Amino acid sequence: MGLLDRWRRRPAQGTRTGEAGRRRRRRNAPVAPVLGETALREALHDDPNDAEAFDAMAETVRTRAAEAHVADHPAEGHEAEDARRAADNAVWALAEELAQSPRAWRPLLVLGRLSLHDDREAALRRLGIAAERDPSGTGLAEALGILRDAGMNDEALSLGVGHWRPREHDVEAGRHLVAAAIDSGRLAEARRHLKALGEHPDQGRVAPLRAELEEAIARADRAHR
Repeated sequence: MGLLDRWRRRPAQGTRTGEAGRRRRRRNAPVAPVLGETALREALHDDPNDAEAFDAMAETVRTRAAEAHVADHPAEGHEAEDARRAADNAVWALAEELAQSPRAWRPLLVLGRLSLHDDREAALRRLGIAAERDPSGTGLAEALGILRDAGMNDEALSLGVGHWRPREHDVEAGRHLVAAAIDSGRLAEARRHLKALGEHPDQGRVAPLRAELEEAIARADRAHR
C-alpha cells in the first residue's frame, strides 16, 4: 500500500462525534487542504513517479496559480490565457523540483511535454532520460505517446529504437513504436518492430495487440497502393 493510500485510510486527527465534533471540523475546515497537500508531497517524496499523487498535486498547484493570477490581474485582457500560462508554470516548477531525484522519470515526462513546442531538443532530451530511468518501459511508452500525440512520429521512432527492449519493456512501448512506424508510412519497419514485440514473454497481452497492429499495417498497406 502506498503512502497516499495509507493517508486516505487513516482517521482524521482529533475526530469527534456529535455537535462538538461538527463545531471542531467547521473551525478547522481551512486546514484540510494543507493536510492534503502535505500528504501528497510526502507521497511524491517517497515515490516521485506516483501518477495519482502527481496528478492531484499538479491540480492543486495549477488551481492555486490560476486563482492567484486572476486575483492579481483582475482588469487585464487575455485573463484565461494568462491564467493558463501561470498554471502551467506552477506545474513546471513542481515537476522540475521532483525531477531532481535520480529515480524520477514521470516529472521528466511532464517537463518534456510542456517544453515540446518551445524547445524541442531539450524536450527530447528529457523524454530520453525518462525512458532511461524507468526499467519497466512505462516511461518509454508514455514518452512515445507524448510524441505521437504531437504528430512527431519520426522522433518517436528515434527514441523508441534507441531505448526499446522488446523482451523486458511493457508491451505498450512496443505498441507505440509499431504505431509510430505505421503513421510515418514506414511499413517495413512497422513489421520488424511487430515481429520483435512477439518476443515479449507476456503473450496473453501480446496476442490481441499483435492482431490489432497487423490489421492496422494491412489497412495502411492497402491505402498506399
